[in-house]
Order: sequence, then structure tokens, then C-alpha cells
Amino acid sequence: RSSPDVFESRMEKRSEVKKQPVGHSKQGEFIRCMEEKARPIFFAEGLGSKTTKGGFTKHKTLDSILNVEMVKEKSAEEITQIWNQYFSAKDTVYAVIPADKFDVIWKRAQNCPSFLYALPRKEGYEFFVGQWSGTELHFTSLINVQTQGETAPSQLVLYHYPDLQKEKGIVLMTAEMDSKFLVVRDAQCLASQVQLFYATERPGTYGLVETFNHRSSEFKYMSVIAELEQSGLGRELRPGQASDKS
Repeated sequence: RSSPDVFESRMEKRSEVKKQPVGHSKQGEFIRCMEEKARPIFFAEGLGSKTTKGGFTKHKTLDSILNVEMVKEKSAEEITQIWNQYFSAKDTVYAVIPADKFDVIWKRAQNCPSFLYALPRKEGYEFFVGQWSGTELHFTSLINVQTQGETAPSQLVLYHYPDLQKEKGIVLMTAEMDSKFLVVRDAQCLASQVQLFYATERPGTYGLVETFNHRSSEFKYMSVIAELEQSGLGRELRPGQASDKS
């Protein structure tokens, strides 16, 4: 009675609350927001998001993904858990590579920057060329290379980050792919083959990479398929067959 204007204002707000969908709560939104802010911000989502024409991130540094300063206080095991937990909810490929294994891969990549990979399909295989550019490994289908040459667009990029290699003994890896041509299963298969051919202790397996780069006339693409089948990757990752590998 003493303040009709205040009464009317309260009634209007009450009416607005009634119109809100069931389960909607501004207080709940506020609490969720505060919970998000209270969590450690390990990942810098949205930073470094300048993309190239093909949709891949340009100059994708580890700082653009991860709060490096914050994780420096963490152990290698803790960083591995943070990295895996974060990317497990995303539709992409990721890994934490031991420093000594990456040393082998990196040294060989300098000597042999490209290789031919075989991607299992329902019938047969589709071939992809992988080309190292710094610590990025770009993949495109062989048909793209044959028709477009050096201008062939990347369909998958593996980003390797050795920023924590010396201090923590690990190298972080994640990827971006063109979902019009590849699914995560395809990207995982190609990433697994990098380990197979570049990190192997078998001279004959890495010998295929050397032959492809330095004696291309002697290279036989069927040898890649044979190695893939022998390793089990070809059978495990063929569409329509189950695989228990992550």
C-alpha cells in the first residue's frame, strides 16, 4: 500500500519467473559460472584460433591450448592425466609421447620428412602422404597429391609440442582434421602408423621410410600394407571390425 510502484515491479518479476522454462534457474546458472571460475584453468580455449583457408589453426602453439605456466608445477603423470582427460571429451586424436620415443621420431623425421601411409577401408586401402613441417605432420590423400601437387590441401594435421620434453620427459600431441574426408578412427589409424614406422626398433620397418625418401624407384607400396597387416593395425582398424585400442 505504501509503495504501489515497488509492488507492481515485484509482480512483473514474478510473472517473468513463471514464464521461464522448467528447470531454468538464473541462480543455478550463476552457481555453475562460479564453479567454472573456481576450477584451475589449465586450458586456454579459444586462443590462437586463427585458421587457414582449409580450417586448420595457424601457428597452433602449446600456449594457445594449455596454461603452460600453471602445469609446470605438476608432475609428468599429472600433466598426462590432465591432457588425456581434457581431450577424451573432444572428437579428436591426442597422445602423450615419452621424450625418448619422440627423440627417435624427430631425428628420423629430419632425415625422412615424408612417407606413404595406408588407411584400411571396407575393401582394400586408401593411401595418404604424410609430410613433416617442423613439428607438424600434415596428411593428404595420394590422389590429392597426384592431381594437385604441392598445392594439395591438408586433411589431417598432427601437432607435436616438445615444450615440456626436457623438464617433464613428455611430448604432447593433438590433431585437427577435415571432417568432410576423415573421421577420428581414420586419424587414429594414421597417427598409430607414425609410431609404427618412425618409432620402430625394427630396421626393416623404418627401412621402408628410408627407401621412400631416398630410393623412391625401389619403393613398393605393397610393403606398407604387409607391414601394417603384420603389426595387427590393418586388421584391428579396418571398418566393421572392433578394436580395443584407444
